[in-house]
Amino acid sequence: MKPILFACLAAPMLAPYAAAQQINQDIQTTITAQLEAFVARDVGTAFEFASPMIQGMFGSSGNFGTMVERGYPMVWNNTDVRYGEQRDVGGMVVQRVFLRDTAGTLHALEYAMIPGPDGWLINGVTLVPLPDIGA
Repeated sequence: MKPILFACLAAPMLAPYAAAQQINQDIQTTITAQLEAFVARDVGTAFEFASPMIQGMFGSSGNFGTMVERGYPMVWNNTDVRYGEQRDVGGMVVQRVFLRDTAGTLHALEYAMIPGPDGWLINGVTLVPLPDIGA
């Protein structure tokens, strides 16, 4: 009887954690899919993961792809992806992402994510300093 009672009492407390874990996974799935599209040079698919604001700024998948290739070469050609912390910032979720480029250099980026009608959308990417782990 005690295990059933504990399960009934614990379930409402764990529901927010489960929902947060699902958001975490959905956001990471979106970012991973866009990164894979860039590596495959499927810029049209990569563009679909961008928010309406980003799509409006660039106007076409071709313009968007050119910007990423020139401005974010570690996104265009990444060899390893790791996910860091995730936090809420003014109605967006910011996901820290660590990418390794083809030369082996590690980069840290923050992806600003917003909910869209069919899932999460990327509303911007910022290159940030790597965390200081030495000394």
